[in-house]
Amino acid sequence: MTAFLQALIDGTLVGGVYGIIAVGLSLVFGVLGIVNFAQAEFMMLGMYAAWFAWRYLGLDPLIGAAISFAVGFGIGALAQRFLIQRVMNAPHVSQIFLTVGLLIVLENAALLLFGADFRTVQTPYQTQSLQMGPFFISVPYLAAFCNALVVSVALWLVMARTWIGRAIRATAQNAMAAEIFGVDAKRVYMIAFGLGTGLTAFGGGIILSYSSVSPTSGAQYVVLMFTVVVLGGLGSVLGALIGGIAVGIIQSLSTLVMPIQVQNLALFVIFIALLTFRPQGLLGGASR
Repeated sequence: MTAFLQALIDGTLVGGVYGIIAVGLSLVFGVLGIVNFAQAEFMMLGMYAAWFAWRYLGLDPLIGAAISFAVGFGIGALAQRFLIQRVMNAPHVSQIFLTVGLLIVLENAALLLFGADFRTVQTPYQTQSLQMGPFFISVPYLAAFCNALVVSVALWLVMARTWIGRAIRATAQNAMAAEIFGVDAKRVYMIAFGLGTGLTAFGGGIILSYSSVSPTSGAQYVVLMFTVVVLGGLGSVLGALIGGIAVGIIQSLSTLVMPIQVQNLALFVIFIALLTFRPQGLLGGASR
């Protein structure tokens, strides 16, 4: 029972971070109706931004993640304004080719600018853990989870209590009707896309405290990110957060009965089984 509860705690902490990484992808699809295959590359850019903030400004990655958000928001907003906007009404295949092309460009640009080396940070709490009875809680995992939780609450407040949040939700439901009431749909699309890529970049910044960054870091998370979003319900922000925690728990519990190298096997078996009986995901169509 102790091992089960320990795995449950570990999975919840890791899954919370998965959720904040994936929520940006779900937000972009929910508002713009575009599946951004380059989303994971914004996580990689966020990790580099946090690394440079740590290296040259002396900022802890958990604080540097704010810079990661700003970098992800800025690059994402520009990409939407000058690239994505042009294919908003194009066939889905054109949107797919554009975002895949953006993925390749960002990855290779990072390779040219930063090199192929893996980069890590050193923090005072990197190897520390808290003991609570028979359980151990990793400090970097706990800190990253708390940051993800704070940002999730902030996102909910922005979406529920601010004018821009209401404008994003109105545009997602009916862009033409929103424009009748004075909403600039094109600007909302740009802000929503930037917000989505910024959140993913922020997630990259906070995981840097226990991970390493390289130009291919996004590729390690892209399948996991889509699994979280589809599991929670594509387009559902709350579903992405719940899906992230579910994926973390499944991965962690699976290591109790099988080698860690095949922990994703149990995840994808459950993923396929769930989608067989509930194709819309856990919260798809229920809440945005």
